[in-house]
Amino acid sequence: MSTSSIGVTLERRGVGHIPFGVTTLQGATQTVIEAAVKGVPMPIRLSNAYCVALASTDENYRAVMNGPGVNFPDGTPIPWVMNHGTRVDAPAGRVRGPSLFVEVLDAGRRSNVGHFFLGATEETLTRLVEQVSARFPGIRIAGTYSPPFSPVTEDFYAQCVSKIRKTDAQIVWVALGTPKQDVVGATIAEMAQLPTVAVGAAFDFLAGTVREAPEWVQNSGTEWLFRLATEPRRLWRRYLIGNFQFLRAAYYGRGLRNLPAIEI
Repeated sequence: MSTSSIGVTLERRGVGHIPFGVTTLQGATQTVIEAAVKGVPMPIRLSNAYCVALASTDENYRAVMNGPGVNFPDGTPIPWVMNHGTRVDAPAGRVRGPSLFVEVLDAGRRSNVGHFFLGATEETLTRLVEQVSARFPGIRIAGTYSPPFSPVTEDFYAQCVSKIRKTDAQIVWVALGTPKQDVVGATIAEMAQLPTVAVGAAFDFLAGTVREAPEWVQNSGTEWLFRLATEPRRLWRRYLIGNFQFLRAAYYGRGLRNLPAIEI
């Protein structure tokens, strides 16, 4: 049965037009697990510099990012901006989407959390289930669905929610790419009355269908360069143009840095 919140007060700081929750990877992991166990229909977004850039020019996307749910800072530049020039006892940490995915899959076994994977291709989902089952014995995978690559319509949502409701899932992981996954995650959380987490390329990384950056690259703040080098045709605009838009949005939005805390 769904409840309205998990009863945690979350400090927030703005970057550009997006409010980000102040947390750590461990804190975010606990938040996701509690939302699943308590049935809180909360969309959780792992938002990076590209999201900030996009929200600065797209009003509809900005509304989603300022709507129900919480945004955690994915990507090194986000927590750096959140912490810059602010005296804080607990600085914001990075919550990398693929890392959060792995941490929740692992720790969620103690609460027997039921996971639903939404997105990617049938082949990727098959490999994902195989890898997850082997790496995390005892994990409960409630279901999977690879929706057609098409515009988001009422029928799209109806199909997704129908698949989810036929299972005993407690959380829905959404991997449809930005910005689509953030929009879909928010709507499905409300329709299915379950928490959703938008995790980008996490399915492909764990399934082994896309090469993941080495850990030292992830920690260096240059993972975007690694991804650009591996998928230049798909990602060049996001990183080369998006990074400039991010810097501009972060600079002009610096007056919105401190925001009221919320209860989630």
